[in-house]
Amino acid sequence: MDATILARIQFAVTIGFHYIWPQITIGMAWILVWMMVRWVKTGDTFYQSMARFWVHVFALSFAIGVATGIVMEFQFGTNWADYSRFVGDIFGAPLAAEGVIAFFLESTFLGFLLFGWKKLKPKWHMFSAIMVAFGSTLSGLWILIANSWQQTPAGYAVENGRAVLVDFFAAALNPSVAIRFLHTIDGAVMTGAFMVAGLSAWFLARGRHVKFATESMRMALIIGLIATGAQFIFGHHHAVQVYKTQPIKLAAFEGHFETTKNAPLLVFGIPDREARETHFKIPLPGMLSFGVSGDFETEIKGLNDYEEEHWPPLLPTFLSFHTMVALWAVMMGLMILGVVLMWKNSLQKFKPYLHAMVWAIPIPIIANTLGWIVTEVGRQPWVVYPVFKDGVIFDDSIALLTRDGVSPLVSAGEIIFSLALFSVIYALLFGVWFFLIRHKLNKGPDIQEAVSAKGEAITGKEASA
Repeated sequence: MDATILARIQFAVTIGFHYIWPQITIGMAWILVWMMVRWVKTGDTFYQSMARFWVHVFALSFAIGVATGIVMEFQFGTNWADYSRFVGDIFGAPLAAEGVIAFFLESTFLGFLLFGWKKLKPKWHMFSAIMVAFGSTLSGLWILIANSWQQTPAGYAVENGRAVLVDFFAAALNPSVAIRFLHTIDGAVMTGAFMVAGLSAWFLARGRHVKFATESMRMALIIGLIATGAQFIFGHHHAVQVYKTQPIKLAAFEGHFETTKNAPLLVFGIPDREARETHFKIPLPGMLSFGVSGDFETEIKGLNDYEEEHWPPLLPTFLSFHTMVALWAVMMGLMILGVVLMWKNSLQKFKPYLHAMVWAIPIPIIANTLGWIVTEVGRQPWVVYPVFKDGVIFDDSIALLTRDGVSPLVSAGEIIFSLALFSVIYALLFGVWFFLIRHKLNKGPDIQEAVSAKGEAITGKEASA
């Protein structure tokens, strides 16, 4: 098999597995902040015990994320050496900032959060939780700045065959970074909410640790409902950004071949590259034009207006996008039903919902990964996307084809060997994580009431003093 294809498969496998863990930890970090705030505000040590349980789940996921993230850094230098040489001056800056600032902040305060229960005052412990959440979110921002620059490059000049940074703020605030950050981080919050809600449902379905599980699930459902609802707004604005800056990708999203006004939004279809049409279409007339501009008469350029060599792979882009949207609808339904059951105080009674929430834990992870596939496959055949003007590549635009970014000296056999090795290691890491999480669930939370030196129960603000 071609070394470029193999390098892309290896990148997809490594980043696909790594991407699971930041989603979980960024989302859970903010739920932990809420628990810690409740502890400090009420002085009720029940919330302290609750946070103590969930921070161990957080830490296990964080450790896997760190181990798999290191591989990503090395992969740029091994499989993508020409790409690294071309954009290293620009791409290296946000990656370095992520490691030096965000990761340092996150990992340092995670140590305080894990081991400071008997040494830190509650307010300082809560501050550690806030710093962990802030650090993990900041880490996501730097990574998304780097990725967004590849999608909508800005603040650069090409000198001696290399891209050099000429305007840091233009590069960091490139046209797609803000909405991509909101869309991605919100997806992570949804993932954290489903993780906490799903594991809490596991306890409730078995009638174990009912108070702990009910309160944990209440927090997760409230945060999850807000985040899932907000994703409709962020997803819409992200599509508008793609329409303005990456029109071929938008056409691939919708299997849109002919340039038309009143362009339809497809509920379903099968795009056919050879026939240049989409089969079995279920269209919503005019909704694509209206969705990206607010005007049914807006003309949407079709794939036929672009050179076919510039088209991304149509079927994976189309199916990933539409499956992601369908999964969002499922998650929205689950969150609404959960809040209704919680409001009627019927969560524990409705066992089918509890079982559904346990099985729903992977849904936001799958949906976010599909979104990443849409983003990365949809920008092919470029690793750095060009700027288009009136359907053609702008003369002064930077553009780097994916095939020109791969390392010329790495053979297909070497990539196959390392891909197999990574796959085995990742399978083992996931097995270890699953075993430890299951062990933690079987052991359950350690809910203890704080007591004074005289053996009297401490409640209220006295407990956190």
